[in-house]
Amino acid sequence: IILPCDPTADDRLYHICITTISLVVMLILAILARRMKVGDRQKGLPGLLSPVNFLDHTQHKGLAVAVFGVLLCKLWGLIVSPNPLPFTADTENKQNWVILGVFYYPALYYPLLACGTLHNKVGYVLGSLLSWTHFGVLVWQKIDCPKTPLIHKHYSLFSSLPQIACLAFLSFQYPLLLFKGLKGTEKNNATEDLSSSYYKDYVKKMLKKKPTKISTSSTETPKLPQRIIDAVKSYIYTPEEAFRFPLKLAISGVVSFITLYQVGLLLISAVVPSLQTARFGVNEDIANLLAGFKIVLSPDKHEVVRIVVYYMWCAEVCYISAMTLSGLVNLAMLMRSMVLHRSNLKGLYRGDIYNVYNCQRSIRASRPALVCWMGYTSFTAAHICIGMIVQTMVFFLCLLIAVFLIIIPILHGQNLILFQILWSMWPFWLMILLAVLLQHITGRFCFIKKTAGTRDLNNRGNLFLLTYLLFPVNVLIGVLLALWRMIITALFNIVHMGRMDMSLLNRDVEAFDPAYRCYAHYLKIEVSQSHPVMKAFCGILLQSMGQESNAAQRSRDAEEG
Repeated sequence: IILPCDPTADDRLYHICITTISLVVMLILAILARRMKVGDRQKGLPGLLSPVNFLDHTQHKGLAVAVFGVLLCKLWGLIVSPNPLPFTADTENKQNWVILGVFYYPALYYPLLACGTLHNKVGYVLGSLLSWTHFGVLVWQKIDCPKTPLIHKHYSLFSSLPQIACLAFLSFQYPLLLFKGLKGTEKNNATEDLSSSYYKDYVKKMLKKKPTKISTSSTETPKLPQRIIDAVKSYIYTPEEAFRFPLKLAISGVVSFITLYQVGLLLISAVVPSLQTARFGVNEDIANLLAGFKIVLSPDKHEVVRIVVYYMWCAEVCYISAMTLSGLVNLAMLMRSMVLHRSNLKGLYRGDIYNVYNCQRSIRASRPALVCWMGYTSFTAAHICIGMIVQTMVFFLCLLIAVFLIIIPILHGQNLILFQILWSMWPFWLMILLAVLLQHITGRFCFIKKTAGTRDLNNRGNLFLLTYLLFPVNVLIGVLLALWRMIITALFNIVHMGRMDMSLLNRDVEAFDPAYRCYAHYLKIEVSQSHPVMKAFCGILLQSMGQESNAAQRSRDAEEG
């Protein structure tokens, strides 16, 4: 039994102090923002209230990604913890405190992001102090209380590891930015960097003529090993020199990974210890309990205990395997999504709308597109969470069926119930097999003829007769195909549940898939507002205007002597 632990750094007192410090930091940043020009024709608080330009592909993404990671960890603890807020221990009104916490934690960690807005040494100093305070107190609390009674004794410690990693990154990044600022290598422009060479490099690479490769075997079908290698490569994201991921996609990738970790940790911590406790607590009374349900595993009670413990261990292994498989599948889907994100963005940059959306759409900002763009990162985390839970349940059920109805009966040579049922139906399976073989063999050798390099039907009369005679059998085959189709469709949709970049519905009705619809609208905002060619053109215009103004100034200076 793990007793509640109160750390030396009291959480309630800490939050009161850090909230006050955060307010003071925001006031200092507001005063500083009034004294410096935050952007073109922009002074005062407007720039401070917009700490991140989500549509700028050239900015440093580390600060925003780390703060979003910290915020996600706190929101996850908000749901799991019995006391959502440290200011109160009231558990009766948990729902109300959760709603309040949903707005409290973004406000609490907002100064961590705002300190990097002004690109000023004072902001970097304040960001360093804030990040060190958050990081130091969190590590202090976990060292004082590594074990808590929440779910599992080590759950709270392991759950805070992503938050500690993000805060450690902030504690390193802000001093690094301060050091660069003191050396004069840090950019002081907090606005969108249209003068960046990234957009021009992208346009140059796009316009660069690619050498044509003449291959005599271009029409040949790739061999099986090559196709396997290509399929594996399609799930591996490799960075490209002239392409940078949008900030929201970078945040979504990190948030998705943290969500996978948190959900997997919760599924393991909430179930596996309970299964182990139940397995260790099995005694001879289980034989009497099973006998009450007329289940006799063995006349020896010790043997019954051994069998039950073995079955429970198998169930535990199945659950851990299902959760691990679900995590690996989601990681593969996440990597595949990153590859498709880049492909879709580059396609829309080229104007290849039909191949991305499967229909013609206008790429412009709209109210639904803006709403979907705002919530895309959050929706991604939610879909990953729900998808992993559903996958774990389905994989666990499939593994239980495979282990207890197939593997264990084969290993022990008894309780072959499934095989007995299938063997009792051998005439039916033989009829199905012969009917399928008959249709394929006759179709190959009797009903198709080759003439002058073309294929045509032959023996049409016999073909029509066989079609009529096999109608009842094909109905039974169709039932099996329908069941197989249902299983494959369900597994496909469950595996791809966490992905928003592809629709789980048919192309004609993919608009009714809310996740894919959100992704399609998200792409509209990214492409219409952050097109590299558009930004390269704007940067060239600003550069030419600056050169003209400098030339005019020099001429005026020359005239004035």
